[in-house]
Amino acid sequence: MDNKGPVDVRIIVEGASDVESVSRALQRVSLGAKYHITISSIVPTTSLEIAMRAVEGADIVLIATDVDQTGRELADKFREALKGHVGHIERMKLPYGHDVEYLDPDLIREEIENAIIRAGLQTLSSVKNLRNMKESLEECQERLNELIAENSTLRDENIKLLAEVEDGEREAESLKGEIRGLEEKLKVLEEDYSRLKTRFSELEDKELLETFSIGELWSETFGEEPDDPEKIYFVTDHIKPEGIILGQGFIAAPSREDAVEWLRIVKSALVFTETDDESS
Repeated sequence: MDNKGPVDVRIIVEGASDVESVSRALQRVSLGAKYHITISSIVPTTSLEIAMRAVEGADIVLIATDVDQTGRELADKFREALKGHVGHIERMKLPYGHDVEYLDPDLIREEIENAIIRAGLQTLSSVKNLRNMKESLEECQERLNELIAENSTLRDENIKLLAEVEDGEREAESLKGEIRGLEEKLKVLEEDYSRLKTRFSELEDKELLETFSIGELWSETFGEEPDDPEKIYFVTDHIKPEGIILGQGFIAAPSREDAVEWLRIVKSALVFTETDDESS
């Protein structure tokens, strides 16, 4: 995953009053610093056509509606229509509806942060299991070597049989059937070899896990030393992300970007937990 720029988040609301409420709530939190995201637009609309144009290409779309039946139906309609057009869709519930006078910015801010965290955690489930892929790659490599050796043997045998055919027509006639059978078998093997070679090439292009120091990566990413590495291990062990391994002060991931992405998610989860503890 490309982690050069911030995650593009766009919010769909029902009306202009909700834009004001959400904008006021966003003034109380620096989402770029906390989550490496940017709210690029807040779209007031109930039109599917306008919504699809406004959120095209977004990494995350938050559908902010009231908690009543109308709000739920509108959110479900948007969710179904936007599937496949954006990276991830998450619903957030506006606490008190459209009454701006009594709409609590802190509750809206908290709901936005929770929706972003939910989206990040759900995204982890789509990470492929690279360890199984490595095993499949090794099995394909072994099978490919066997086929190469078998193919080489069959080619040598075919050449030998063709040379024996030249010794006499009678001997050649008796050998033609066998040769045809061998050629057919060779063709099948070459086709199998070609398919396996293509698959091997595809698997060979896949990235394997890289290892990084948690302390160095955390310092480079957040400009500070991790307070308690055991908390990082605890969050990772609890969620068990695919393709991410932590231990002995190191993190193993498919790429540096994936490792940084996971540390950002862990930091977000820790910040959220600390916020809950302070509130309690």
